[in-house]
Parts: sequence; C-alpha cells; structure tokens
Amino acid sequence: MENKNDEDSATPCNEGSRGNEGYGEACTLDGSIDRLGRPARRDKTGRWPSGLVLLVNQGLLSIAFVGVEVNLVLFSTRVLKQSNAEAANNFSRWMGTTNLFSLLGAFLSDAYLGRYLTCVIFQVFSIIGLVMLWLTTTFMLLKPHGCGKIGFSCDPHSPLEMAMFYISIYMVALGYGASEPSSATFGSSQFDEEDPGEKTAKNSFYSYFYVATNIGSLFAETVLAYIQNLGQWTSAFMVATSCSAVAYVMLLSGSVRYRHFKTGGNPLARFCQVLVAAWKKSKVEIPLEDDKLFEVNERNGSGQGGRRILHTKGFRFFDHAAIIANKDQIMGSNRNNEHNPWNLCTVTQVEEVKCIMRLLPIWLCTIFFSVIIVQMASLFVEQGAAMKTTINNFHIPPASMTVFDIISVSFFIIFFNKLIAPVYRKITKMTPEGPSEITKMGIGLVIAFIGMITAGLVEQKRLKHAQKGGPELSSLSILWQVPQYVLIGVSEALVYVGQLDFFGSQTPDGMKSIGIGLCMFSNFLGSYLCSFIVSIVMEVTTKGGRPGWIPANLNDGHLDRFFFLMAGMTIFEFIGFFWCARHFKFISLESKSVAEQGA
Repeated sequence: MENKNDEDSATPCNEGSRGNEGYGEACTLDGSIDRLGRPARRDKTGRWPSGLVLLVNQGLLSIAFVGVEVNLVLFSTRVLKQSNAEAANNFSRWMGTTNLFSLLGAFLSDAYLGRYLTCVIFQVFSIIGLVMLWLTTTFMLLKPHGCGKIGFSCDPHSPLEMAMFYISIYMVALGYGASEPSSATFGSSQFDEEDPGEKTAKNSFYSYFYVATNIGSLFAETVLAYIQNLGQWTSAFMVATSCSAVAYVMLLSGSVRYRHFKTGGNPLARFCQVLVAAWKKSKVEIPLEDDKLFEVNERNGSGQGGRRILHTKGFRFFDHAAIIANKDQIMGSNRNNEHNPWNLCTVTQVEEVKCIMRLLPIWLCTIFFSVIIVQMASLFVEQGAAMKTTINNFHIPPASMTVFDIISVSFFIIFFNKLIAPVYRKITKMTPEGPSEITKMGIGLVIAFIGMITAGLVEQKRLKHAQKGGPELSSLSILWQVPQYVLIGVSEALVYVGQLDFFGSQTPDGMKSIGIGLCMFSNFLGSYLCSFIVSIVMEVTTKGGRPGWIPANLNDGHLDRFFFLMAGMTIFEFIGFFWCARHFKFISLESKSVAEQGA
C-alpha cells in the first residue's frame, strides 16, 4: 500500500486514513477526482478554500454583468438615440438570449467540457465582450465628447459602430450566461455530500452563491448605476471590465485545489437511447427482481462519470430498456463491458431519464414565480414612479427601490440557518436539517402571494392619495413600497435558492449543470409569459374605450387589480406545486440509503 503522504502516487490517499477537521475518510466518497484524474483527497482539495474562491469569482462576475444590464436601456436611449420601445425590446432580447446561453453552457459542461473548463472558456468571452464595449464606447459611441448625459445627445452612429456594440454585449451575454450554471454546480461539487461534515457546507453553498450574486448586483445597481446616470459610461464599463478580469484570475488561482467530476457524455443521446431501447422491448415482461435488470458492476456504474442510481418503481415503461433479452450481446464476464446502448441500457441510465421526468412537473410549477420577479423590475418601478419620490429634497430613483429586495434576500439567506431554521424546527418538530428544499420553495410561493396582495393594497392607497394630490403623481411616499419589495425578496430567497439546492441534488451526477440551467431558463420563460399576460389583460380591459388596468397614466387604471390577479394565479401555481411535491420521489444513489423518501 502506498504512503498516504505521497501525493504523486497512483493512490493519493488511503481509505482508512482520516482527513482534517474531522471530515471522514481521506478520499471523497462521491466519485470526485483531482486535477490529475485521481480520487480527490479530502484534505488537499475542495471544501471552503475552493468554495470561497468561486464565491468571490461569482460576486465579481455579477458586478461586471449587472454593470452592463442595469442601465442598458438608458444607454440605448441616451447614447444610441433609440426610442423607449426599441430600447426595451432590445433589452428583452438580450436578457432572453443570456438565459438561453445558460442552457447551452450547461449542456456543454455536462456532456463534453466539464464544469471547470466551461467556466475557464466562457468567462474569457465575457472579458473580451466587456473590453470591446469599453473601447467601442470610448472611441466610437461617445461623440462628441461629453455626450450621453441628460440633455447632451450623441451624434448618429454608423452600421459598423452599432455592429461593434451589439457584438460586445452579446459576447458578455454568452460569457456570463453560459458559465453561470457551471459556476454554481462547480462550487457545490467542492463538497462531498456523502460526508456529514461536508454535506452541511454543500447545502449552504447555493445560498451563499445567491448572496454573492446579490451583493455584486447591489454594488452595480447603486455605485455603477449612479456613475452611469451621470453620463460617465466609460468609467463604469472600465470598472465592470476590471471586475471581470479579477474574477478570472481568482478562478485560475484555485485550480490546484479544485475537485472535478468526469463528464457524462451527451445527455440527450443517453435520454434517446433509453426511449428507443424501451420501445423496442415494450412487449417484454419486466422481471420482478431488480438484479435481473442490466447494470455494470463498477462503482461508477453509469459508465458516464457518475455514481450508480438505485432502481425505483415509478415510470415502469422505461425499465424495459434495462431488460436483458436473448438478442442482447454483452461482452465480458462481469457485464460491465461493451453493449449496444440503443438496445440495452443500464439501470442508472434508465433512472437518469426517470429523474428528469420527475423534475419537470416541479420545474413547470415554478415558472410563474419568474413572472412575479419581472413585475418587481417593471410594474413595481412604474408604480413607484407615480408616487412621491422626494424626501427632504432628496430624490429616490424608483428603480433603486430594488435595493430593499437585494438586502432582504441577502440578510434572509445569511441568518436563515442561525435564526429562522431553529424556530421552524421547534415549531414543526422536524429533523435537525430543518425545512427541505422543496418545502422552502412552497413557503416562498405563499410569501410571494402575500407580497402581491401587499402591492395591490399599496396601489389602492396610492390611488386614493392621487385623487387628493393631483391627476399625475400621488402624494403617497414611495417608501410605502418597502414591504412588498421585502416580501418578494424573502420569497425569492426561498424559491430560487430552494430551486438551486433541489435541482442540484436531484439531478444525476452527469446532468447537474443542466439542472441548474433549467432553473435559469425559467427566468427566460417567465419574462415572455409576463409579456403575454400583460398583453391579454390590456386586450380584455381596454374594450369599450376603457383605459385598461395598466394605462400610460396609472391614475386612470387599476394596477391594483392586476396585482391581485397575479396573487390569485400564484395560489393556483402553489396548488399545482403542492400536488407535484407530495408525489415526488427523491433520488437514491449507490452510496446513499436505499430507502425511498417522500416529499
């Protein structure tokens, strides 16, 4: 047996030795490997030294991305001289493309590149895009010098200058969007969920990842937004570029300590293989004993770099794919060598398909929550703009009220485990772990309902004061919006962090980035669903010459009714989510307990 201190040996650790700080065996148990492809050593790789590096990386990336996002519409109208409608449409397409790139990056990460290499490659695209945006703005777009401020318009721009601008911002979208799901899963993979000590840290990582994202957003939405509002676009983009470059250096600095997982190959091909093999054997009777179904005997039984998944009873049709028929030829005495995957699939491969099928209803039931978040970024701002925005001659920009959302999200996540979870456990007499991820998501939907009701009540009060204070602006202070921002922020912390935890833990090892990508893709669908709902509401409520619920002058409409409608739809979403959650069966991996768990 090799010496456990010999890092260059073929076996970098001994199964019986102990790691630092009381963390289980010296080698991880979840199948992670080090940079050389050896079993990851617990005391030399991963854990918080790697996790903190990736959190700082995410925070800096968030500053860089939101530094472009926060005032992109304002830049388009002031510098590019676009109309409000044109600027808003271009912004929506840009954000939608960013979310689409999240799925692309997640697919490449799980199938071919791996999480680390995906981050390394695509963050370079983000840096290049930001450098292009900075230089294009400085030398091409801000002409004459000093334009871009209020009251100072810029000269018309050539097609080349506009092309350079769009190429730069879409490079930023590609770099940030494609790397974000991999950053989240790569950070969580630095902790071994099979070790009790590291599992607690792993469960906390997604929460801190979301906090890092929000802290970066807070800096960008205050400091950088203020600089941009003054017309100092070059300075703001230079800061964003610098943050992105420092983030990349941070990512590379932790390369020696990172834990990795082998890529799983094309997940779409594996999914289709199960469908085809199951269809071919659909008339063959499924054996009652699990050991009669095909599975290789390696510990990494999927053959795709992940742990074996134990057989479950649901979605029985897919089990046909793992039936060993007479025509199946399996090379090797241990049944772990070559076979035709289009005719015969392993139990683990079949269970991967079952995992995705079980997750889809949960995912669908949370898409509408993204609609509520879009309301906060649009209709909440319009509501605030129609209120009194000055306090002792100090003007509060309506968009800056999102600061209360970010602060509530961050504080709730930071203090959840120390203050809120203990109270929850005491009231419900639940296990020491506190509420599960799926429970957090359900509670978050209920709080979102309360938040929309609160927004509707505030709007009713605003309308009453508008009748007293004048036809355009209400005399009601914008600070009345604070409760609705805080409530939506708390629900956001519960639902989004719960989604990250849930999809990160309930997707197979070879498809975790895709699971996180689905969470982010729901924002894309939510944006378009919100636009569709608003269009339908305005179509219905403007018939007969009426101004509609959301007219140009909110004092003539009923934005309160729209908020109440959103609250009612949230209740229907919660009912569907509750039903799906009750019937959800959690994944069981080879080294976990084989007992099935209910939602």
